[in-house]
Amino acid sequence: MKFSVDEVIHALGDGLLSFPITDFDEQGNFDPDSYRQRLAWFISHDISAVFVAGGTGEFFNLTLEEYREIVTLAVEVVDGKLPVIASAGLSVGSGQAFAKAAEEAGADGILLMPPYLTECPQDGLVEYARQICDATSLNVVYYNRGNGILDAASVVELADRCTNLIALKDGKGDMQALNKIVKTVGDRLVYIGGVPTAEIFAEAYLSIGVNTYSSAVFNFVPDMAVTFYQALRKGNREAVKQITNDFFIPFVDLRDRKAGYAVSLIKAGAAIIGRPAGSVRAPLSMPTSEECQQLETLIGNVKQ
Repeated sequence: MKFSVDEVIHALGDGLLSFPITDFDEQGNFDPDSYRQRLAWFISHDISAVFVAGGTGEFFNLTLEEYREIVTLAVEVVDGKLPVIASAGLSVGSGQAFAKAAEEAGADGILLMPPYLTECPQDGLVEYARQICDATSLNVVYYNRGNGILDAASVVELADRCTNLIALKDGKGDMQALNKIVKTVGDRLVYIGGVPTAEIFAEAYLSIGVNTYSSAVFNFVPDMAVTFYQALRKGNREAVKQITNDFFIPFVDLRDRKAGYAVSLIKAGAAIIGRPAGSVRAPLSMPTSEECQQLETLIGNVKQ
């Protein structure tokens, strides 16, 4: 780790969070050279932290060996300029293994993903997260999503039991449930918006004290993503409304055409702007040529 706990908390609580896609070559293998260039480009923009091998980075499609290489490379390229957060999860054992690899690579924290597949009771989820938290000295961000949704009481319990739990990332978009967590847990944690295309929820997030969110579209419209975030934080409602109408609403309409497009369209967008990262891995699929053309038109409509 290159940052103190307080420095990581500050970075996660105020500023735009970026989630780079993971570069694959034509054979579908990890492409370190392309990924290195992507990370260098990312950190040249006004962002506060880099989340590598996240949902947008296809964590669910990576081997532990690939993950280790990705995190090691990211720490090297970012070189202490910003905190580097990597993912972990799937099961207690695999989550501990990913967390160990991230720690050995020099990451500043982990984004704890939901457990794999099965429906989970609240006490089981708390225990899943606790065992992984206890296995690492890294800062932990819990991703409240999918089959890993914790209620307010469970978040309180987990926060009490795990001192290295520093943040909760919302992946559901249930504002009532999230507001209850924020009001119940208070400033013990940092809260991050993390639904797909989080910008569409940004105003609602901000209204309950969630100041930051993960931006996937930053991968292909970084200047617009930063402009939108700055307008949001400054209370420039007209700018927020215009960008939402011109880009985010039609983008979400396109995204909702097929499951997995929240990731696939990001890779397509990167290719459109001349920063290709290969195709997504199965079980995801890439957009059609017609959909890519529609995305290209959307990109052309925003100022970069």
